[in-house]
Amino acid sequence: MDIRTVAPAKAVDQTDRDDRGGTISLSDLVEQVWGFIRRQYLVFLIVTACSIGLGLVYLLTTPARYTAHAMMQIDSSKLRVLQQQQVSFADTPLDTTQVETQVEVLKSEGLGLSVVKEMHLTEDAEFAGASARFWGTGNSMQGADSRQSQALDALLSQRAISRVGRTYVLDIAFTSLRPDRAAEIANGIAEAYIVDQLESKYQATRRASKWLQDRITELREQVSAVDRAVLDYKEKNKIVDIAVASAAGSASTSTRSLEEQQLTEISSQLSTARAASTEAKARLDRIQDVLKMGIPDASVVDSLRSEIVIRLRNQYLDLAAREGLLSQRYGSDHQAAINVRAQMEQIRQSVTDELRRIAESTRSDYEIATAREQSLKNKLADMVSDARITNRERIGLRELESNAQAIHTIYDNFLQRYMEAIQQQSFPITESRVISPATAPKQKSSPRTSIVLGLATVLGLALSLAIAGLREALDPVFRSTRQVQETLQVRCLAVVPLLDAPPRSRLVMPWRRNAGRDVASSAEAHAMFGRAVLDPSSVFASAFRSIKVAVDVSTAAQRSRVIGVISTLPDEGKSTIASNFAELVAHVGKNVILIDGDLRNPTISRAMAPDATNGLLEVLAGKVELQDAVRTARGLAFLPTIIESRDTHGSELLGSEALKVMIERLRETYDYIIIDLPPLGPVAEVRGTASMVDSYVQVIEWGRSRKNTVRQQLLGAPEIYERLLGVVLNKVDLKEFGRHETLDAVYGQNGYY
Repeated sequence: MDIRTVAPAKAVDQTDRDDRGGTISLSDLVEQVWGFIRRQYLVFLIVTACSIGLGLVYLLTTPARYTAHAMMQIDSSKLRVLQQQQVSFADTPLDTTQVETQVEVLKSEGLGLSVVKEMHLTEDAEFAGASARFWGTGNSMQGADSRQSQALDALLSQRAISRVGRTYVLDIAFTSLRPDRAAEIANGIAEAYIVDQLESKYQATRRASKWLQDRITELREQVSAVDRAVLDYKEKNKIVDIAVASAAGSASTSTRSLEEQQLTEISSQLSTARAASTEAKARLDRIQDVLKMGIPDASVVDSLRSEIVIRLRNQYLDLAAREGLLSQRYGSDHQAAINVRAQMEQIRQSVTDELRRIAESTRSDYEIATAREQSLKNKLADMVSDARITNRERIGLRELESNAQAIHTIYDNFLQRYMEAIQQQSFPITESRVISPATAPKQKSSPRTSIVLGLATVLGLALSLAIAGLREALDPVFRSTRQVQETLQVRCLAVVPLLDAPPRSRLVMPWRRNAGRDVASSAEAHAMFGRAVLDPSSVFASAFRSIKVAVDVSTAAQRSRVIGVISTLPDEGKSTIASNFAELVAHVGKNVILIDGDLRNPTISRAMAPDATNGLLEVLAGKVELQDAVRTARGLAFLPTIIESRDTHGSELLGSEALKVMIERLRETYDYIIIDLPPLGPVAEVRGTASMVDSYVQVIEWGRSRKNTVRQQLLGAPEIYERLLGVVLNKVDLKEFGRHETLDAVYGQNGYY
């Protein structure tokens, strides 16, 4: 059962609604963080101080170490320049993988072992360790190997090889107890690497030269054999090749077979013959089309290129113009026009005869060109047939020539590689060079004071934050109004401080009986029960004014208000809250009655009416009248509970009809009816008062009441929770409370009251 399911419709402010809705403003977040720091500042100070102290101890006990750096460049361009564009196994451009490979070579144990031997590190106490004192000059081989292995392990653990960014520069760093020794070993590692590279190149070149020499001898014999095989095959099959220029003006030549040369020439002649035959055929067709036209037009005459046809056409055109002029002047039947037309007919006949002659000449040319074309076709077919036979024989020749060419190429390559290997063997160089030798560092590299102290501070803060957070998470009690609102989903009406100092005065209250009875002897009430009236400008009194405002607002429509004051467990201060609240309301002129309803532990009755003989139980039992049991002083009426007359079943009267009737009678007389009820935990009968109480005020002892206990009690009493007006945090240590929540947020600015 969720406590929110039984929450009544309470009038809460915007802050309460925001808290229940899950939204937190930036100011609230800052306030919570600052409150967390204020509450746990001792944890932060102690844990961080201990962490920094451990860092200082580490700095004081750890010996200083110095790191020297040597910068080395890996560059293959130098090798290419010195070797004058020679091709070698090591003359390829470096890439990222190759540079990383060189880094691993520098990290190798073989290179480290050479440094140990070269610089005699087995005799250095820093590398040989304390065990070096036990080894002498007459030691066995096992002892020397142990010293060497120990020195190698120390060297490898103190050196660091890294690539500088994405460059070809390598950083060789070495850390030692002595700055000059660190620089010597860093330079020694770089020098050992260069020597190792030279030695490896020399050995590789020497092995390659020997292998190439043997291979060249074998290839030379293979070249001679394949050349003889090519010549023998040509002589056997009578294959003849001729040399031709590969390009105009070029000195280079290539060989071609005789058959290929003849086929090329015949093909060229056949193409020329086909072009001539086609041209003659086109001219013949054109002339035949002209013969059908009679007198051709100017464009046709020009294409024929015949002077006779051109002259006859011009004469025809002159006669045609003359005939047209005569017919216009004398008529078409005139003899002169008839004569001219006769001449035009003769010229037309002459043109036709000339065109026929040209056509016959063209036909003759076409027949000659066709015959030549056919002759070349037949000759080309015969040569192609012969070439096929020759090509079959050349297949074997091509295989022999290809094999010979491949062997020649391999032989030339190996011969070139051999010459380069000979040169490299006589001129060994390396691609690596030291661009910045290591020098003795002036400042220690470890331990770095700023880094150690900074790391110790960060770790201390992180650890203190974890411890502080754990303390916050494991704190089970109520310490702020926000926790009340988040856990119980109700408002915190007031924060009542813890009263440690004795009161400045004692409150003497002369109680008297009603209905004209004699006034009883005066009794001095407990100072705690009247403190709100004694010190009206205190925070204590301000808390009860806040409770009164909340009660008035929630029951504004009622003439009389019945307020029940409850707590979860005994000794949480509910009686103090009830009595002071009643005193404050009576002090402002309201008609108030305070009822001590805690039938098992009537704290208020023992303090304020120790001499009373009649009380609540007697009234409910009908033994005395109500007005005889009520005592009045300074406007406050009080109905006590007599301890001597209490029986074991008296608490069952809390839910009785008699109490309900009495409350209704009191409503007619009093403005406020305040009942000090038993705690919810040990007494379940308090739930029976829900039908007669308008609002409940829950008292929670600050720093003592557990969240789960209070919440579970309210879950078990939904009829009380529905009428719960709010919660009062009691016995608050204001100094400690200020670390959880500022009093300004509860009562306004400091000093207002």
